[in-house]
Amino acid sequence: MTLELLHEPKMADLTSLGIGGTARALAKVRDEAGLDELAFFHEKEAAGLIAIGEGSNMLAADGKLNIAFVHMALAKKTEPEISGLTVRVSADTRLPGLLAFLIRNGLSGMEGLAGIPGSVGGSIAMNAGSYGTDMAASVTRVRLWTPSKGLFWKNVDEMNFGYRHFSPETGEFTLIWEAEFLLNRSTEAVVKSKVQEVFSKKKSSQPVLEKTAGCVFKNPEGYSAGKLLDDAGFKGKTLGGMAFSEMHANFLVNKEQGTGAEALELLDMATEAVSNKFGITLETEVIVLQ
Repeated sequence: MTLELLHEPKMADLTSLGIGGTARALAKVRDEAGLDELAFFHEKEAAGLIAIGEGSNMLAADGKLNIAFVHMALAKKTEPEISGLTVRVSADTRLPGLLAFLIRNGLSGMEGLAGIPGSVGGSIAMNAGSYGTDMAASVTRVRLWTPSKGLFWKNVDEMNFGYRHFSPETGEFTLIWEAEFLLNRSTEAVVKSKVQEVFSKKKSSQPVLEKTAGCVFKNPEGYSAGKLLDDAGFKGKTLGGMAFSEMHANFLVNKEQGTGAEALELLDMATEAVSNKFGITLETEVIVLQ
């Protein structure tokens, strides 16, 4: 089957935070031929249809969500392809896997993304970034799929990238299929050392080994969201099975059988506290599904 359909999948199984209720449906695209079937699925499920990668930046509410997901999960995995300093990679490749490939081939430019657990497609979709870089800094073009046009390439200057923001400028449901990145020539040892340095820093200051959805709030201009939350007394703040991390206040952690309701209440409490104390309105970086 080129398009695998699941009914009422559990959000806890689809997201790294491991909480939430159920979605309407999940369509897993197994190969390129599955895109033809996806067009029919789109006609049926167009309202509330969302592309999902590893679900590492999503927070789902409890109960039945009026949302259907499309997930790229190719049955035949392929290695990234190199042409000079350009690397082409499938969107369902996990970002850590891409970094491991770049290390082996001595290609530099994306080391600051070490420790981000998402897929390449999902990382592009939110323009994931850290340590002074983001996906937009290296991507040159993206191959997209839409119901009306099928598969086609768009150059980076034809799309809209911003801080934790990406818009393919298609005007309709869009699935990221693959992407090309332009890197710099280096050596395996140098790239490996940089990746290890970044990951070591994150491991010592962020809960990278726990159930999280990454940073919960965007950094307001000129401020650190984590510092604001810490100063507002939210580092380690716990409600039921959910808590703001004791390592980094901008990470929400599923400590033990947390719920969507607990997570959302903590977000509301934190937003209100920071607003009252500093007059700053925090904007969520995590995608809230409810």
